[in-house]
Amino acid sequence: MTVLILGLILFLLPHTLREFGLREALAGRFPSHGAYKGVYSLIALLGLALIIWGKSIAPFVMVWEPPFGLRNFSHFLMIPVFWLLLAGSMPMSGLRRQLRNPMVLAVTLWGAAHLWTNGDLASMLLFGGFTLWGAIKFFSLWRNTAVPAYRFRMASWDIVSGLLGLVIYWAVFIFHGDLFGVGLVL
Repeated sequence: MTVLILGLILFLLPHTLREFGLREALAGRFPSHGAYKGVYSLIALLGLALIIWGKSIAPFVMVWEPPFGLRNFSHFLMIPVFWLLLAGSMPMSGLRRQLRNPMVLAVTLWGAAHLWTNGDLASMLLFGGFTLWGAIKFFSLWRNTAVPAYRFRMASWDIVSGLLGLVIYWAVFIFHGDLFGVGLVL
């Protein structure tokens, strides 16, 4: 469990430097902004690797039994996740303009959906950590980020990200067992 916790700290802590008011102070200590981004990326990548490894070797300690009959709730909660992920990567769209950072909201929903169906300690640390981080980050960015200005609302990017998101959702749903070792059954 220690490896997983260390990975979560190394991954999530750098991603909250802005919220703690430390990002600019730390970036100023590096010779260049590129050097700061390089170290930041290496730490986050190391954290991600430790999260994956730590989750795979964590002992299974059941904390609570997820409600079997209500597990489909997580399937429905996952539908907007891929749409939001893609909307955060597309050029400006109405969805991105309104949410400011849909990718962080997607991570929050992803974590909540997985937290709902996984009652073991390692999963609760992993998905609970990402859900908490995502919620804090989303509201912080919402409060501190101005609404982007642009002339035309490009609903076409909302449609493209929605349709592609549904295709990716379907593929992940079908191949979830092959990709992550846990098959999904309605």
